[in-house]
Amino acid sequence: MIMFELSSEHEAFRTSVRDFAEKEIGPHVARWDKDHHFPVDVVQKMGQLGLFGLTAPEEYGGAGTDGDFTSLCVAIEELGRVDQSIGITLEAAVGLGINPILTYGTAEQKAQWLPGLVAGQKLAGFGLTEPGAGSDAGATRTKAELIGGEWVVNGSKQFITNSGSEITSVVTVTARTGTAADGRAEISAIMVPTGTPGFVVEPAYEKLGWHISDTHPLTFTDCGVPEANLLGERGRGYAQFLSTLDDGRVAIAALAVGLIQACLDECLRYAAERETMGGPIGRKQGVAFQIADLEVALQAARLLTYKAAAMKDAMLAAVARAPSIKEFKRAAAVAKLYASESAVTATRVATQIFGGYGFMEEYPVARFYRDAKILEIGEGTSEVQRMLIARGLGLPVE
Repeated sequence: MIMFELSSEHEAFRTSVRDFAEKEIGPHVARWDKDHHFPVDVVQKMGQLGLFGLTAPEEYGGAGTDGDFTSLCVAIEELGRVDQSIGITLEAAVGLGINPILTYGTAEQKAQWLPGLVAGQKLAGFGLTEPGAGSDAGATRTKAELIGGEWVVNGSKQFITNSGSEITSVVTVTARTGTAADGRAEISAIMVPTGTPGFVVEPAYEKLGWHISDTHPLTFTDCGVPEANLLGERGRGYAQFLSTLDDGRVAIAALAVGLIQACLDECLRYAAERETMGGPIGRKQGVAFQIADLEVALQAARLLTYKAAAMKDAMLAAVARAPSIKEFKRAAAVAKLYASESAVTATRVATQIFGGYGFMEEYPVARFYRDAKILEIGEGTSEVQRMLIARGLGLPVE
């Protein structure tokens, strides 16, 4: 039976990451958010703390057997408790940047790219979404033709995290590389280093939330990279990235758990301090019961998230009676759906409890409210999660 209670080692690790987040990130978040500033120096300090190497082998500078997927989720939760943008920076850097290379890369590709990424000195992006291919990622229109020993890439990607920072080194993109035997598009994954002629990082988005996160649209015009930059098997890019997204959904759930925790913390503090009608608002059932509901949502979301993380670690360790891929996919979708929707609700409740102050940017709940919505969209929308869960139950839903 797979247990999902965190170990004492995980809890000790949680304490160290929380201490780092509160000291190195917390005092600066409001200013960074206002300025849309991406703190490269803090990202590199996260690298020194070992956060980018939690799922990587020691040979590339990672934690090896001292780390696991659950540890990554703990780190994402604690960073997300202080700021969601920093949390998603780690989630995308590891889950979407490092892990595809670690899982599907050749020995040469791993040796070239992983040391810098694992150390947090560099970042990698994951180029899947396009203007006409979001949830329907199979509708990819970006093309890559093999010409004279080079993949020549043409197309565009959008909403790509960690794709345009000063330390971004490579973006892996999905592209149509031909037609499969069944007539469907053959989709492969191609690694495109930054600075490659024809690879243009467009200006950063003006986003509702995640103001500190680095997010850009990308365009590729006759962008040539070596044939050896194919990541994994030709024609398997779509399947590879779908597998990558399973892990990412659990990590997004952890990010959502951090946000629910932050809402609960702020509401408890405010309910004790804010007085009206002769006493603190926390004594009013209308407030107290809403905060009680936050605690219920937090516990449920956290358990679902770490159960899924434990399943992933059991699969990686090939333990006896490890869950199947199908079981893990469903658990990841359940955790992501429940945690993300609960986080959106939590920020709405927190804003309501703070009243007019909740609408003011000087209070963190306003930032929480802005940051929350994307959790129901990124790494697969809530609708996609419901579809995956239904299919896992045997329903032939389209």
